[in-house]
Amino acid sequence: MTPLVVGIFGVVSMLVLLACSLPVAIAMGLVGVAGYAAVISGKAALAMLSADLYDVFSNYNLTVIPLFVFMGQVAFHTGISRRLFTAANSWLSGLRGGLAMATVGACAAFGAICGSGPATAATMAAVALPEMKRYKYDDALASGTVAAGGGLGMLIPPSVVFIVYGILTEQSIGKLFISGVVPGILVALLFFAVISVQCYLNPTLAPPAVRVAWRERFKTLLGVIETLVLFVFVMGGMFAGWFTATEGAAMGAIGSVVIAVAGGNCSFKMLWQAAQETIRTSSMVMVIVAGATMFGHFLAVTGLPTQFAGWLAGLPVPPWVIILMVIAFYLFAGCFIDSLALILLTIPIFYPVILGLGYDPIWFGVIIVLVTQMGVITPPVGVNVYVVSGIDRSIPLQTVFRGAMPFLFALFAACGLLMAFPQLATWLPQIVR
Repeated sequence: MTPLVVGIFGVVSMLVLLACSLPVAIAMGLVGVAGYAAVISGKAALAMLSADLYDVFSNYNLTVIPLFVFMGQVAFHTGISRRLFTAANSWLSGLRGGLAMATVGACAAFGAICGSGPATAATMAAVALPEMKRYKYDDALASGTVAAGGGLGMLIPPSVVFIVYGILTEQSIGKLFISGVVPGILVALLFFAVISVQCYLNPTLAPPAVRVAWRERFKTLLGVIETLVLFVFVMGGMFAGWFTATEGAAMGAIGSVVIAVAGGNCSFKMLWQAAQETIRTSSMVMVIVAGATMFGHFLAVTGLPTQFAGWLAGLPVPPWVIILMVIAFYLFAGCFIDSLALILLTIPIFYPVILGLGYDPIWFGVIIVLVTQMGVITPPVGVNVYVVSGIDRSIPLQTVFRGAMPFLFALFAACGLLMAFPQLATWLPQIVR
């Protein structure tokens, strides 16, 4: 067989292994090593295996993942998430569906110090779902809001997905982080609109809102100050060029511990729990990255990505049509493959196409995160939906999926606005020194 045929066979084999529920990292690594051996040699494949494992786990740039995850874990265990929800709920009181909107706002704020969509969904499910159930919110609206709002942790910096995209494409992680700020706020506002429209069309979804006094609203802002300080310190430092993304992650991790100590919330037990969750999450991500690296090297020696990129770029259609085709592919594939694994698998294939068409790689990174954000709430793989259903087992899985579906309209609208106005994603990164 020619290398190209081996490459196609390898892609199909990997999809079959994923369909058989083999872990993503193992499926990619197994096909990558076997395919490399078929194209080059068994000895070369073993050398590639050892080199890739060492390179990934010794990669300085990847240290941002455990550092940002640790920052988010410390923030969670010190009660920051609950204070964020309380503040958001106070300021959005008086609006029908205000608790659901507060959940979205709290997800956005917590995502600014977490970086993970599923982690944000799990945290806010534990905090917000009991409150919405207490006020007799419809189960579909309540659970769907948490699942969709959790996806904001993927878009609002710091974001693990942006980190991986930046490493794969050799783009500035700091600029990618900053590029997600405006789109993240835009998506949160669009989520507010979706909730408002649903409650207007069907008032039984949420009870009449209880307005909180202005004095109480301002008092809740005290619980937001620590989050704001931490976010401005980390992102502002990278924006000003005081430190790199990796150094910013380290400063953020230290800052979260300092805030915990200052608030009297720091203990050895809390730090140990945060460290355990950090190790578990970071190890999972690193192993997936290692498997994807092997698979990427296999694809590279087959020439499949280059030929596919050449074919796609040579289609007799306008560039925006090709972008729509790429987005459609991600929408479909995101229904079956985990978002991080999907990015690791496909960026080596699509990235050359985007560069060849003259699109901004930072803008494309935001588009990719937006589209994969849809994947975390669409069946059958929607990981955020499974997370929310796992936190509150009284809500059936299908109910969470049903509640999350309306938020897809907001994500579609955000994609359309970003395609029409790329400056939404590129303006802030362009003024970064």
